Amino acid sequence: MLFKPLSTLACGFAALLLSSCVAQADKSPVTVLRNFTLIDGTGNGAKPESAMIIDDGRIAWVGPVADLKAPANAETVDLTGRYVMPGLIDLHVHLANVVDLTQDTANFTRENLDRDLGVYASYGVTSVLSMGTDKDLIFDLRREQQEGRPSVSRVYTAGQGIVLKNGYGGVPNLNNQVATPAEAVAEVDRQAAKGVDFIKIWVDDELGTMPRMPPEISQAVIDAAHRHGLRALAHIFYLEDARLLVNQGIDGLVHSVRDKPVDQALIDAMKARGTWQLAETLSREASMFAYGERAPFLDDPFFNRSVSPAALALLASPERQAAVAAGPHFHDYPQFFETAKANLARLAQGGVNYGFGTDSGPPGRFSGYFSHWELALMVDAGFTPEQAITTATSRAAEFLGATDIGVLEASRWADLIVLDANPLENILNTRTIRTVYIAGRAVPAANP
Repeated sequence: MLFKPLSTLACGFAALLLSSCVAQADKSPVTVLRNFTLIDGTGNGAKPESAMIIDDGRIAWVGPVADLKAPANAETVDLTGRYVMPGLIDLHVHLANVVDLTQDTANFTRENLDRDLGVYASYGVTSVLSMGTDKDLIFDLRREQQEGRPSVSRVYTAGQGIVLKNGYGGVPNLNNQVATPAEAVAEVDRQAAKGVDFIKIWVDDELGTMPRMPPEISQAVIDAAHRHGLRALAHIFYLEDARLLVNQGIDGLVHSVRDKPVDQALIDAMKARGTWQLAETLSREASMFAYGERAPFLDDPFFNRSVSPAALALLASPERQAAVAAGPHFHDYPQFFETAKANLARLAQGGVNYGFGTDSGPPGRFSGYFSHWELALMVDAGFTPEQAITTATSRAAEFLGATDIGVLEASRWADLIVLDANPLENILNTRTIRTVYIAGRAVPAANP
C-alpha cells in the first residue's frame, strides 16, 4: 500500500492520544541522521558508522557516513553510539474496544483509536494489522493516512471478521454472525465493498464450550475472499483445524497450533500452498497465566508508563489474581504456550513462511509492550535476535505486500527506531528506545 507524502505536524504525546496527527501540507525540512549503527531489517547484520538522509518523510539515501553528502539546508542529528532499526510491524492487533480492562464497542471512538495507535507508535510499532474487530470509522483513518504522513502507527484492517452464529470470536454487537455458507458469502461481500485489506474468520470451539465453524462455511468464506482478490486469515487453536483450513486454501493462520505438535503433513501443505504462519501470538499465550500472580512487568516502567492507573490497580489486585488462577483451564495454559513456541520453531525450520503478531488489544494484552515481549519470547523459542527483528520488519512487510516499509533503504518511508543499545546482542535492547520516527517525523517514545 502506498502512502502519498505531504508534510509535517509536530504532535506531543497528549495530542497523539487525542487526534490522528496526520500532517498538514507544509513541506518538512530535510533531516540527516549520522554516526549510528544500522540494522536495516534485511538480516544482513549491523553496519557501523552509517548515515541517512530523510526528505519529505522518505529515505533519500542511506549508507556509510564517509560517503554522506548532506544537503546544505538539512537538520542534522548526531546519533553517535546509537542503533537504528526499522519500526516494528505487528500483524495481529485489536484496536480501540478496550479502555482500562473493559471491552465495549462503545469504546470504539476516533479518540480511542488515535490513542491506541499513538501508544503503538511510542513503542516503535509503526504499522499494525487490526484483525477483524473494527468499526467502519477505521476506513476514514486509513484513508487519511494514505493521503498524508501519519505520526501514529499505520493501520491495515480486516474490518469485521466472520463469526459463526453462537460461536467463538469477534466482539459482541460488532461482528455479524453467520449460520450458513450463503450468509457467510454475503458478509464477505459486505466487507469487500468497504475496502478491507483482508478477510478474517474464527475457527475454534473455546476448549469445547462453543460450536465450531463447520467446513462448508469456512470454505465459502475462503472462496468468496479469493473472488474479491482478498486473502483470508483464520484464528485457529487445533491442529485438525489448521490442516483443514490449509487444504481449503486459507492464506494465513493468525495463531500457532496449541493443542498438539505440528506434523510434517501440515508443514508440507503450508509450503506447497504458500500459507503463512502469520502470527505466533506467544505473548498472548503467556498472558493467559501471567496474571494468576503479580506479573513481573507490572513494576517495569517500560510497561506501566502507558497503562492507566485503574488497569494497573486491577492487575495488581490479589482478588483478581486469585480469580484468574481459579479459572477452569488455568493450569492448561502453560502447556498451550510451550506447544505454541515449539510449533513456531518447527514451522520455521521446515521452511514455512512466518510473520509477527501479538493479538494485543483485548483486556490484559497491552499495545506496544507486548510486541517487545513477543520478540523476547521468539528468542526463547530458539530464534536469534536478528531473526526475530527481521520477522517483525521485512518479513511482516512482505506479507502485507508493502514495498515502502519494513526495510531501511532508499525510497522507503523513514519509519524507524533509534535505540541506546544493540538489539542484536540482546533482544531486550529493543526496549532502549531513544526516538521513534514515522514518515521521517520524531514521535513521542515510550522510553525517552
